[in-house]
Amino acid sequence: MSEAAPVIAVLDDEPQMRKALGRLLRLNGYEVALFENGESLLDALATQPLDCILLDLHMPGINGFGVLHFLAGRPSRPPVIVITGHDEPGNAARATELGASDYLLKPVDEMPLIEAIARSLADRAANDPQGS
Repeated sequence: MSEAAPVIAVLDDEPQMRKALGRLLRLNGYEVALFENGESLLDALATQPLDCILLDLHMPGINGFGVLHFLAGRPSRPPVIVITGHDEPGNAARATELGASDYLLKPVDEMPLIEAIARSLADRAANDPQGS
């Protein structure tokens, strides 16, 4: 029996971006959970195991920094890769300080994204062999 594919959450308020990222991830063998706002992602974290989160920074309601802040300090949180189309000075450093494992700019190319996900999943497995 094969191991279950990792579940990658995509949080982006732009429907086309969610759809495109979801398609790309599925083609690369991942399961995908799509979220249009921070509130829905945070609600899902209580019941849905997620292996990695692709996170847009700028959106209405709880933005990407709010999600990162919520996740910071939690003992077993999935790795977070920030993908933003609105880079501003200091954002990458702030995201990293709040625990983001990578910071990519839109439009993101397939290979850097897939490599960032693989690296994040490998780092998580190395640091948490129990998979919690």
